[in-house]
Amino acid sequence: MVWLRKTALVLHLLRGILTCAVLFPWLGVQSREWHIRRWSHRLLRICGIELEVVGDLPSHGGCQGALVVSNHVSWLDIYVIHSWRPVRFVAKSEIRGWPVIGWLCEKTGTLFIERARKRDAHRVLHDITDVMLQGDLVGVFPEGTTTDGSDVLPFHANLMQAPISGGLPVLPLGLSYVDAVTGKPTLAPAYIDDLSLLDCLNAVLRAPRIKARLAIGPMLHASTASRRELAESAREVVVHLARGAHEAAAAAAVRRSQVNPDMAGAEASTATS
Repeated sequence: MVWLRKTALVLHLLRGILTCAVLFPWLGVQSREWHIRRWSHRLLRICGIELEVVGDLPSHGGCQGALVVSNHVSWLDIYVIHSWRPVRFVAKSEIRGWPVIGWLCEKTGTLFIERARKRDAHRVLHDITDVMLQGDLVGVFPEGTTTDGSDVLPFHANLMQAPISGGLPVLPLGLSYVDAVTGKPTLAPAYIDDLSLLDCLNAVLRAPRIKARLAIGPMLHASTASRRELAESAREVVVHLARGAHEAAAAAAVRRSQVNPDMAGAEASTATS
């Protein structure tokens, strides 16, 4: 019943608060990431969502991080990605002020940006570059809003400056939600239009079992100093990934990458294997 699952969600949220408050100050990075993955995976299970991951993080040498870019459908997207691998997301500063949720986001490494202040964008770009150079994955949703998942909006290019400045790659992800039985797309998780978070949560809890598909693409390396071109390249790959066209995504990555064709081909092969 829906009310039982809501009760389980509240208890799970309290468990997350306790873990962040009591354990996180004493844990190392790997232990924190283990807890984030476990907590996120449990959240999906409570919501009746099973996770399917296609591909894995491509090897790109050394311990450098990457900018993770994905299409954006639901508030669940963050936890789907965290269930695969913890990522430090970039979020609007207003979220920091949300009761409980804002505190949890801060404790799990979210980078906040005041979008109304141009100077703050420069600060965040430096912060993103620094944490990626330390080996972290930083996640952004370049569409800037959520959609119903049927299409991918144009990508905003501003934050693409971070991987260009740091000489770091971009990792495209494709997200989609389908009925776990029929395999047909479902709109239940879509956080769009005038839906409140509670409305969207109710839709998810009342829907038949949902499968969240997360497709991992090949790394993209900036072929020019143009962040707009990098954003367009990333969007093309994400479009294919979100539609389940993994070979097309790999081919697009090879075509778009001009820095090291041999590396691009190897990464494309990894993504489709």
